[in-house]
Amino acid sequence: MERTEKLYEGKAKIIYKTDMEGLVIQHFKDDATAFDGVKKDTILGKGVANNNISCKLFEILHKEGIKTHFEKKLTDNEMLVKGVEIIQAETIVRNISTGSFCRNYGFEEGVVFERPTVEFSYKSDEHHDPLMNDDHIRVMGIATEEEIATMRKNALKINEILKKFFDSIGIIIVDFKLEFGRYNGEVILADEISPDTCRFWDKETKKKLDKDRFRYDLGGVEDTYAEMMKRIGD
Repeated sequence: MERTEKLYEGKAKIIYKTDMEGLVIQHFKDDATAFDGVKKDTILGKGVANNNISCKLFEILHKEGIKTHFEKKLTDNEMLVKGVEIIQAETIVRNISTGSFCRNYGFEEGVVFERPTVEFSYKSDEHHDPLMNDDHIRVMGIATEEEIATMRKNALKINEILKKFFDSIGIIIVDFKLEFGRYNGEVILADEISPDTCRFWDKETKKKLDKDRFRYDLGGVEDTYAEMMKRIGD
C-alpha cells in the first residue's frame, strides 16, 4: 500500500489517498483548536495519543458489533480507514451536565442524567455548530429519517459500551461527539474517539482528562493526553 495525494486537511487530522480502492490514511496532528478555531496551539504528543486511543476504542466497538471506518493502525499517528462520506450532522451523547449544556440551559455542572441525551449539531465552524433537530437535518438534505434513526441508535449503544469500558479503568465518560459517514450504502462510525472529542473525568477525583484542560487553561495538557493513552493501554 502506498500513500498518494492529500485529500483533505482539517484542524486536527489530514486524510491521504492510497492506492487501495476505498481506503485512505487518517493522520493525526499535534495541532489543537478550541471555540471554533479561535484558540490555537500545539500539544506535543496529541496526535500519537489520539491515534492510539482511537485505535483501541474502535477495536473494542468492533468486537461489540459496531461498524466503523477503522481498518488497522499503521504508525503511532496514522490509521488506515475506509473512505467514508461524512454526514454533516454531529451526534452528541451526554451522561452528565457540563460545557455548552450548562451554558445553554442554566444547569450546574455535574448533574447526572437519569438517562443519556442525544442531540445533533450542524458540522460548521462558520455557523458555530448550531444544534439541529431531525426536521432540520431532513429539510437541509443532510440525512434521511432512516439514517438519523441509525445514528441515534448506534450512539446510544456506543455510549453503553464506552461507559462500561471506562468505568473498568476508573474513568467517567461525561459526554462525547461522534461523526458518522456513508460507506457502500451503510451508515458507519467514523472520525475518532479521543480526548479531543470526549469529556473524561477521573472517577475518584473528578479531574478533567480531556481537551477542556486546553480550552480553559487548566494546565497539564500534554500530561493528560499521555495519561489517557497509558490508562487505555494497547
